[in-house]
Amino acid sequence: MRQSPEILRQGKREVAMTLLACGIDPKRSVLFEQSRVSAHAELAWIFNCITPVGWLGRMTQWKTKLGKTSNHDHATLLADPSKVQGLRMGLFDYPVLQAADILLYKSTHVPIGEDQIQHLELARDIGSAFNSTFEPLFPLPEAIIPPTKRVMSLHDPNVKMSKSDPSENSRIHLVDPPHVIQAKIARATTDGLRSITLDPERPGVSNLVGLYAAMRTMDPTVAVRDFEGIQSTKTFKDLVTAAIIERLTPIQQELARLEKDVGYVDSVLDEGAARAEQVANENKLQIMKAVGLR
Repeated sequence: MRQSPEILRQGKREVAMTLLACGIDPKRSVLFEQSRVSAHAELAWIFNCITPVGWLGRMTQWKTKLGKTSNHDHATLLADPSKVQGLRMGLFDYPVLQAADILLYKSTHVPIGEDQIQHLELARDIGSAFNSTFEPLFPLPEAIIPPTKRVMSLHDPNVKMSKSDPSENSRIHLVDPPHVIQAKIARATTDGLRSITLDPERPGVSNLVGLYAAMRTMDPTVAVRDFEGIQSTKTFKDLVTAAIIERLTPIQQELARLEKDVGYVDSVLDEGAARAEQVANENKLQIMKAVGLR
């Protein structure tokens, strides 16, 4: 699916601004655009040559897009034009590129959400396959899973919060002003019970408790104690709203500052790409020698 080049370029810069506003320090972390370092794509092709198709066919996101059920095997679905219409090779193969993103820098630990565990396991499998086929060059990275679990939709707390959801009221944007945040939390799905508990049978309330805990950097089982004795859903939601606004305000202020200093953001990305490319090229040379391409 074609994207507007200008929108894509602007989108990448906005992501960089967001990361910087959230506290990423470019003096401690190398922040760069993946597309600026060609070794990512080169390593992905090497990995393509040792990755079984079956590994990719088991990836949850691909199976979801394909509409796979237990009654049909992967090959049968691929042969059905109605199932593959609109699907592209990039969606099927991108987990291999993701593995290259990780292993190119010989990463030992990767911070991920629970929904990315399968992709990290694939990266480990690919790294292990390379190590046993050629030379043991890659450490097998471990997951760092943050204490904050996945954030669920405000509209339907049984599904993950997503920017692709057609309902704006399903999610909080980092740039949402206070009155918008207040309105979205006020409309968030809860239930008719008057107490506030952390209970899987109460997904809406539990989701808001989780949001509150994340904003306060607390464990949800501890954060829920702040709501003891509260019987009013409005009071509960007001407290959640206040916590979100308090946490997002300094980020929004820094974003506003960075938007006025695009030159600085671009310089961070330029410097990051140069630093990343140096490491990537050194490792790529080792990899290509192991394979026999150099």
